[in-house]
This record gives sequence, C-alpha cells and structure tokens, in this order.
Amino acid sequence: MALISKYINTKSDELVNENIRFREVLVINKDGKQLGVKSRFDALKLAQSMDLDLVCVAPNAKTPVCRIMDYGKYRFEQQKKQKEMKKNQKTFSIKEVQLSPTIDTHDVNTKLKHALKWLEAGDKVKVGVNFRGRQMAHIDIGEKILKDFLAKCEEVSVIEKPMKLEGRTLSAIIAPKKK
Repeated sequence: MALISKYINTKSDELVNENIRFREVLVINKDGKQLGVKSRFDALKLAQSMDLDLVCVAPNAKTPVCRIMDYGKYRFEQQKKQKEMKKNQKTFSIKEVQLSPTIDTHDVNTKLKHALKWLEAGDKVKVGVNFRGRQMAHIDIGEKILKDFLAKCEEVSVIEKPMKLEGRTLSAIIAPKKK
C-alpha cells in the first residue's frame, strides 16, 4: 500500500493522501480519465485499492482536483526536471582588471592577455581605471587608456556597459561575443 508515511522528507503542507482536507474532490485516475466527484474518504479508498497515492493537483479550483498517481515517482521526476534545468543554466562570473593612469604598456599587455583568456572562457570582464589624489584632474588620460584597452578586446568582446566614472574609478564591463 502506497501511503505518505513512507516518504520521509515530505513537506507537511503538500496535499497528499491524509493531508487532503476537502469534503469532496474531483478524482482523475492514473491514465488521466475523470472518475467524477467523490468524497475524500472514497477517493482515498480508491487510491489505496490501486496501491497508489491521492495527490491534490488543483486545490484552488471550485471542486478541488485530485489525481491518483505514484507520488514517489512523481517527486523523483520533478527533482530530475529541476536538476536538468539547473544544468542547462549558463553560469558566468565577472572577472576584474584594474588599471591606473600611469600604467606602462607592458603591464597593459599582461592585463590584456588575462582579459582575453577570461573572455574566451565565457566570463565577463570589468575593466577599471583607478584615480588617486591629483590624478582626478586628468581623467582624460584614464579615458584614453580604457578606450585603447577596449579597442584591443573588440574582436572577441562586446561592450555590455559603456565606461562611466563612479567615484574615483572609471569602469566598463565587456562580455564575450556570441558564437
């Protein structure tokens, strides 16, 4: 006999077997055929005679709809679908490259290699130029460095967020091009 008691980690608010408290329910069998409106007791008896569970699938309907099914198999398939959806999600992270207005060309090239590697891996890259002290008077130098950096990344990336001055940092976000 398939009863809810055999499912250890079942939530108490799920409407299955004895947790169904409606007086009358519309019963659907395991093949999807309607069996009509029955009392809760008769529906439970019918489900137990088939060695299956009575699961409420539409509790907010005028007459609540309950289906006779193997609840363990149903939960397993739901978990399987959730895992599949989670697996198909594309996860990415935002890597960060910090530049300064006084950076040398060799240092820019090193940071460019890192950014290109991350873009090839499918990650987004946040490029920032940090200004300190009197460097704030020469933001145009930082803009030139950032524009050059973005131009060098142009063939493998697309600018997702254009450069913007936020406090003492001039930053832009680039993402890999769609393949």
